[in-house]
Amino acid sequence: MQRFIQRHPVWSFIIALGAAILLWLIFAPWSAGMEETLGKKRVFLNGIFGGITLGALYFLVASGFTLIFGLMRNVNLAHGSLYLLGGYLGFEISERTGSWFLAFPVVFVVVGIVGIVLQNQVFRRMEGEELRQTMVTIGLSVVIADLLLWQWGGQSYTIYAPDLLFGPMTLPIVSDVRDNGEVVYLNYPAVRMAILFAAIVIGVGMWLVLNKTRLGMLVRAGVDDREMLAASGVRIQYVFLAVFAFGAGLAGMAGIVGGTFQSLSPGEDTRFLLASLVVVIVGGMGSIPGAAIGALIIGLSEQLGLIYAPTYSVVFTFLIMAVVLAFRPQGLLGRG
Repeated sequence: MQRFIQRHPVWSFIIALGAAILLWLIFAPWSAGMEETLGKKRVFLNGIFGGITLGALYFLVASGFTLIFGLMRNVNLAHGSLYLLGGYLGFEISERTGSWFLAFPVVFVVVGIVGIVLQNQVFRRMEGEELRQTMVTIGLSVVIADLLLWQWGGQSYTIYAPDLLFGPMTLPIVSDVRDNGEVVYLNYPAVRMAILFAAIVIGVGMWLVLNKTRLGMLVRAGVDDREMLAASGVRIQYVFLAVFAFGAGLAGMAGIVGGTFQSLSPGEDTRFLLASLVVVIVGGMGSIPGAAIGALIIGLSEQLGLIYAPTYSVVFTFLIMAVVLAFRPQGLLGRG
């Protein structure tokens, strides 16, 4: 981040100015003129927090993807299928055990094992062959999607949050001031705020592991010069297996989150694979902070677009991607 600011002071100023305006719109009271222009503040705030929490979901999916694709150079286009598989497994576990929390570690382990099989049996045999990896994983995604359709059918499933996180929570943000002077604070679903907090913790933890630990050093060294690292006695294959398993497990847990946010149905795997690709392109391959920023930008653009320009809301995501590719092809925080 500091390197980006030093190299791009103008863009840094524009981003900081945009963030300051956004914070002012969130926390400042709105005048009657502003509400005539932008609509009710409550609707705007719901769009903002909807975009932030949707960005948290995109980050959980895309962070695993950026580890696998950005760091390890494995083109895993079956990543969306791992998301949907994790969602369906989470639904079954929460329904059978009545525990939403139990579904997360179980799904993380099971989908992580699937990731180990993919890395060991597929990607290890096609190292450096991006085109073969692309074609094979597209085929795998089609096969997995058909298996999921055979097992769970074409209907939609919703994973219900536990009673502890059920209902709204009051945030210290003013959403309205009534005529009698009464201040109304924003109410927002507690489960979404909990998942947002968990996504922040996971993101910070991943950044610390990759940048401040020996494991992260080995991963980065293995990507830069795998042969030299292997010659020094490090079993780099085991390191890559662990990273791939972690990325796959994150995608599986994101499936539970997605099933709680919205629903699970055939086709969600393709949607979240495309979202992951866009987030990684915007944020920069292999960058955890970049994935977080990209997910936040895409989530906000989708939700605010649905409120203020529903006809063109789908276009905004790809417009952002096109602008980033035109002016900074490596992504906002990607390495040149």
